[in-house]
Amino acid sequence: MLDNHKFNLLNQLVQESKSLWRIENVYLKDADSSDDSVATWEKVAQEKRKCIEHLEEQVKKCMS
Repeated sequence: MLDNHKFNLLNQLVQESKSLWRIENVYLKDADSSDDSVATWEKVAQEKRKCIEHLEEQVKKCMS
């Protein structure tokens, strides 16, 4: 069984991954054609990728 910290890291990793999927597969497609709308979602997606990368590193540390 996972302790709370490990569970929380994994759970947040899943949530961030789902959020990134929605941004890439729904929100960007639904954005109006303005450059500002697309740029906003691309920036949020980039931040999500960084967050996911950091969480993945933390999960690897905790699981080793």
